[in-house]
Amino acid sequence: MTTRQDIIPKNLKNLHGGEEQLREKALSIIAGDQRLQLHLAVVEAAMDLADLFRQFDTRDEDLKVAQILGMRTFNALAASLKLALSGYHQNSALILRDVLETVFLLNLFAGDRTLIERWRNADRKIRMKDFSPVKVRKALDARDGFTSKRRAEIYELFSEVAGHPTMKSAWMMRPQKEGDAVIGPFMEATALEAVVSEMGRLAVQVGEQINAFLPPDWMQVSPARVAFAQLKYEWISAFYPPARDKSE
Repeated sequence: MTTRQDIIPKNLKNLHGGEEQLREKALSIIAGDQRLQLHLAVVEAAMDLADLFRQFDTRDEDLKVAQILGMRTFNALAASLKLALSGYHQNSALILRDVLETVFLLNLFAGDRTLIERWRNADRKIRMKDFSPVKVRKALDARDGFTSKRRAEIYELFSEVAGHPTMKSAWMMRPQKEGDAVIGPFMEATALEAVVSEMGRLAVQVGEQINAFLPPDWMQVSPARVAFAQLKYEWISAFYPPARDKSE
């Protein structure tokens, strides 16, 4: 008779046990680093906004699209964090690329909501012509007057180190920078910090874009908006402090 213990093969059970041990190690690393704790705090705040946003009752089909995209960021951040704490840093970063792409799309729609209807009714040809990741990035750069192509650089970095099987992708499979790649999960402070810091950076953007769609008079979301705004200010102050006047 098959028992519940027999459903999962032994080696897979052992793998899960190792993942849980790595999670404890990751939590120990985070417990000793206030910067990592701040990243996770802003991740939680952004996810709270996404969760509340999906609860807003609306018949507006365009707003529903924004809600679904917000839900997508919630799921992706949760999955990315789960993988990062379990020692799968490359796979965690791959999901963060999905967050980045979704944030860019939300940003585009927040700037011109008439594009939402075109996107949701588009066939594949129109979607690739007007809303492919590169088209969205170029549209955002043109709208904002950006010429540095920073959005493209970030997206390409995620693609190279996590999204595609390239030689650079092996970097995230090495516990030590000059060491060998390993199979399976591992926990190392530098790799964890790299992924969690990018997660925090993207969470700030997620919260900003969701906030742009939240009805301003919807009181139910006010506490979460305030909490996110406070954490966002704290996060920016910690990681992007203003330059000091040299005359001081």
